[in-house]
Amino acid sequence: MTDLVTMGHAARTASYTLGTLTTAQKDAALLAIADEIEAQAATVLAQNALDIADARAKGTVEALLDRLLLNERRVAGLAADTRKVAALPDPVGEEIEGRVLPNGIRLSRRRIPIGVLGVIYEARPNVTIDIATLSLKTGNAVILRGGSETLRSNLALVAVIQAALAKVGLPQAAVQYIENPDRALVAELLRLDKYVDMIIPRGGAGLHRLCREQSTIPVITGGIGICHLYVDASADLERAIPVIENAKVQRPSVCNALDTLLVHRHVAAEFLPKVAARLTQSGVTLRATPDAMAILAKDAGGATVLPAGPDDFDQEWLSLVLGVKLVDSVDEAIAHIRAHSTEHSDGILTNDWGNATHFVNAINSAAVFVNASTRFNDGGQFGLGAEVAVSTQKLHARGPMGLEALTTYKWVAIGDMHIRP
Repeated sequence: MTDLVTMGHAARTASYTLGTLTTAQKDAALLAIADEIEAQAATVLAQNALDIADARAKGTVEALLDRLLLNERRVAGLAADTRKVAALPDPVGEEIEGRVLPNGIRLSRRRIPIGVLGVIYEARPNVTIDIATLSLKTGNAVILRGGSETLRSNLALVAVIQAALAKVGLPQAAVQYIENPDRALVAELLRLDKYVDMIIPRGGAGLHRLCREQSTIPVITGGIGICHLYVDASADLERAIPVIENAKVQRPSVCNALDTLLVHRHVAAEFLPKVAARLTQSGVTLRATPDAMAILAKDAGGATVLPAGPDDFDQEWLSLVLGVKLVDSVDEAIAHIRAHSTEHSDGILTNDWGNATHFVNAINSAAVFVNASTRFNDGGQFGLGAEVAVSTQKLHARGPMGLEALTTYKWVAIGDMHIRP
């Protein structure tokens, strides 16, 4: 039987040890994990193959199978990403600000670990390594709860992590995994506020809603992306096509993949057939508004084009489907995004820097792009190392949550036997 109270107590105890480690000690642990990933790659791949076989037998679609899949290249990438985290600057202990008060006391704010994280996630086993490495680098213990579809893969990866921790003399309870797939344990974890300091859900809207409604612990939500690109009338249309293609098809099953393409009406007749022809090479289906359908009916470049339904612009497709809508201005594009975006990743393709500035100022998404693919909203691409999540809320972290997002701070006051008058 899984005893979350025991796990929570062990995690809290481990966090005290982690919080006092030097950067060198934490980096040694991370490098040991990277080495162990490589040494145990065959075991990890064998367990993942069993998960994939079960998922395929259940009829899981290919886009989701891709999220579950580990192969030699991806496992090697996990080891490489772990070494990159070890090489990143350690934020713990950093002095954010400091000053001397009129009474002579020196006051500063210093970064410290949050303590114990509870992370609930679905589908992607690489998240296990991402979360564990960022947590360890910042001195946080973590309790993981992954999806049942990758249970074997996740258990194999946690065994790798714990074996490496044991080799460098650190508590294995620094990274724990809830093995029992009973959903009741999620609700129990959400109320484990005596031991867990922050909950991070990574999954669909239902999981985020569950965490917000039931948790007695602060929750960081995000990772649900209804992402837009707006093609302005001034855009370089030829160069815009590969950006759109990359945003949609480079990895369609992730949260920063493109969901809706907004095109200025003045360039639509020229642009839509070209972008449709390019996207159909990757099997993309378009869901278009009537005016866009009318253009594509004349020349769709071989693409499959269907009429957009009433809810299609509120869909995170996670597949090779793209919504298409025509707009009359940058302001109409902004209005559409405000109405339908989840404030994850939205962008403009333009050569009009007045429109670019207006768009950036008006769109309050976690990441706003000018002439770039939405796929760049990622901790690694932003130079943060692996990310634990992409937050779309405004407190306490926003966007890719790298190392600094997994720290808080404490005030340190240094006096000379001062007493308050």
